[in-house]
Amino acid sequence: MKMEASEFVVARRRSVVAAAKAAGLLTGDNSALGARVPHRLVTQAKERSGISSTTDLVEYALAKVALEDDFGSKLVARKGTIPTDIKLEV
Repeated sequence: MKMEASEFVVARRRSVVAAAKAAGLLTGDNSALGARVPHRLVTQAKERSGISSTTDLVEYALAKVALEDDFGSKLVARKGTIPTDIKLEV
């Protein structure tokens, strides 16, 4: 079953929100947040994410940052640690 791009975006968003909930990041007292950001940035982010509420968009964006892993930096740090004579193909 092939997943359409918009379905993938929705699934990814739900996954991020579920992970944030599981980590306890979406519980507790709420705080007001004020920021000045370019309207175009908000519009594009809403279109890409499928989120229409600015509050939900900010919550989703903050959850993505809070849950972000360090896979890329760990991968780059391993450069040169695998022996060059190792057979990678079968």
